[in-house]
Amino acid sequence: MLISFGPFAIRWYALAYIVGILLGWLYARAIIRREQFWGSPVPMTVTDYDDFVLWVTLGIILGGRIGYVLFYNPSYFAAHPLESFQLWKGGMSFHGGFLGCVLAVVLFARHRGLSILSLGDITCAAGTIGIFLGRIANFINGELWGRPTDVPWGMVFPTGGPLPRHPSQLYEAVLEGLLLFIVLTALIRAGALKRPGFILGAFSFGYAVARTIGEHFREPDPQLGFLWGGLTMGTLLSLPLMLAGIALMAAAMRKETARRT
Repeated sequence: MLISFGPFAIRWYALAYIVGILLGWLYARAIIRREQFWGSPVPMTVTDYDDFVLWVTLGIILGGRIGYVLFYNPSYFAAHPLESFQLWKGGMSFHGGFLGCVLAVVLFARHRGLSILSLGDITCAAGTIGIFLGRIANFINGELWGRPTDVPWGMVFPTGGPLPRHPSQLYEAVLEGLLLFIVLTALIRAGALKRPGFILGAFSFGYAVARTIGEHFREPDPQLGFLWGGLTMGTLLSLPLMLAGIALMAAAMRKETARRT
């Protein structure tokens, strides 16, 4: 918890969401303004994206919570349905939030007559900022810690027992947030926005790979443990995301090739 005023509290995770959305919004506006990245008339205006921010915020929050309820603890919430709405108690799923974001992109793009893929490209590029801050908040909160380890940088977390553990939140912050942000930024500067859907595909594939690596160090959720073949829920949910990313990048490249021939 960051600050508490009687019954009201500002938590690190909530602050990460707020700052991540604001910084992502500013980054998206900067991308839209750079006409040289697009190679053609920019498919949306800054005002369009300003109006979209509320839609995507709701998509992330609602999708993240619904995803957590359905993917990570369905039996508990079936027995305690009212707790599904108690966001302040924690419990969000990236994969659910991503699906909520996709739905927001599709609905808003159709409402405004915009390119769904281009709007998705910008949103994914900006979303890495929020992912980075979210993982840092996980670390500060001492949650989602890693598996026991004897590496020199192992840490004892307040709720993780007496054994040193991998600071897997930091691994994920670097892989899913910082590194993916750098890669997507480099792709944008190389002209990837000229191929609608390529950044969306690269984000989907890159996040899935980064999350799968992180899951090898992260302690599985206690109510689920290890699943089929020793895989975790995070890994299983990342597999279709990885395949979707490959398909999106391949489709974007085919369109570009067809345009040149």
